[in-house]
Amino acid sequence: MLDHVSLGVTDIYSSRRFYDAVLRPLGLVRIVDFGENRGSDYGAAPGSLGVEFTITYEAEVRTPIPGAHICFRAPGRAAVDAFHAAALAHGGCNDGPPGLRANYHADYYGAFVLDPEGHRIEAVCHAPTSPAIVASG
Repeated sequence: MLDHVSLGVTDIYSSRRFYDAVLRPLGLVRIVDFGENRGSDYGAAPGSLGVEFTITYEAEVRTPIPGAHICFRAPGRAAVDAFHAAALAHGGCNDGPPGLRANYHADYYGAFVLDPEGHRIEAVCHAPTSPAIVASG
């Protein structure tokens, strides 16, 4: 449904370091820089069709935005853990450690952080650790 999501940041260099580190475990890498102090695209494939997430330089950013967050899908629970650890090591703040969130569903494994600009971001894995058993009837 969505093509890509973009966030404004006031320190493009700090944000690039942060997102380079936290998105890599999720399979997303920086694929384009738009010159000095402008912005960057991240994705899993090169070129304009590979863009999934963008950061752009803005003179002023107002965060947090109540009720707003961006969630990235992780390929496994270890990737959620790595996302969270990388965020804390690169200037992010914990906003919910990695773990099951059974109030969403039994296999919802996620972690929340605030990026250096105060944006709330999440990584989630929905995969079960074992298959469901369905009784035959």
